[in-house]
Amino acid sequence: MPEQDAHGNRASVDVRVPSSARIYDYLLGGKDNFPADRAAAEELKTVAPDIAEHARANRRFVCTAVRIAAEAGIRQFVDLGTGIPTSPNVHEVARSVHPAARTVYVDNDPIVSAHNRAWRSRQDGIGCIEADIRDPEPLLAHPELTGLIDPGEPVAVLMTAVLHFTENAEMIAGTFRAWMASGSVLVISVGTSENPPDRQRSQFADVFDRTTAQVVARTRQEIEALFDGLELLEPGVVETDRWRNPNGRSFPAKTLAGVGRKP
Repeated sequence: MPEQDAHGNRASVDVRVPSSARIYDYLLGGKDNFPADRAAAEELKTVAPDIAEHARANRRFVCTAVRIAAEAGIRQFVDLGTGIPTSPNVHEVARSVHPAARTVYVDNDPIVSAHNRAWRSRQDGIGCIEADIRDPEPLLAHPELTGLIDPGEPVAVLMTAVLHFTENAEMIAGTFRAWMASGSVLVISVGTSENPPDRQRSQFADVFDRTTAQVVARTRQEIEALFDGLELLEPGVVETDRWRNPNGRSFPAKTLAGVGRKP
C-alpha cells in the first residue's frame, strides 16, 4: 500500500526509493518526506555535517535572485525542478514586489507536483507542470506555460540545485537562453566538482546513486558556460552563499551560483 505524506496525500511513487526533492525538504526542516529520504539525508550529513545549512543557503540565493529580478521589472517566472514548496516560495517573493507576478512551477516528482497544484488551485497566476526538464521543447509548448508566460516579455528562469542531476545541462540551459526575451534572467545554482576531496565526492555519489537522481558535478568553466551569451550580474559565478551575501560562507561540498541577464 502506498504511504502518505504529511498532508495525507497518497504517494504514487515508490517511497522506499529516496527522492532528491524530499531529501532537500528534510534538510530544510520540512515534513513532506519518508523514512528512506530521512535515512539518505542523515547519511549525507555524515559526509558533510553542514549540508542542511548549505541547503538553506541555496534557498537564500533563490529568494535574493527572485527579488532582484522582480525589482528590475520582471513579472513572470519559471521555476524548473522546483522541489517541495518551501516558504517563501518563488511566487511569494515575486509578489512581494509585483502582486500580479505570474509563476510556473515545473517538476517531474508527482508528490512535488501535487503541492504545486495546490498553490495553483488557491491563487490565480500560478501554473504547475509535471514534466521532465531534460526534455525542454515540449515543456515550452505546454499550455500551462504558454497560457501564463509571454515569451516576448522578460522572464526569470530558475534552475537552482537541479542541473547537477542531469547530464544534458548545457542543452537545457541553451534551449531556455534562446527562448528568453531580451532583459530576461537565468538563475542557476549547481554543484561543482572542484574543491571537495575525492573521497567526499565519491560518498555523495554513492548516496545519490540509490535515489531517483544521480549527481553529475561540473567544473567552474562548465558552469560559467551555462551563461553563454548572457551578461553575468555581479559578483559573477561564486559560491552560492556568497552571492550578494556579505556574511556568506564556504562549504566543503560546494555549489556555485550566478545570475545572467540576456542583453
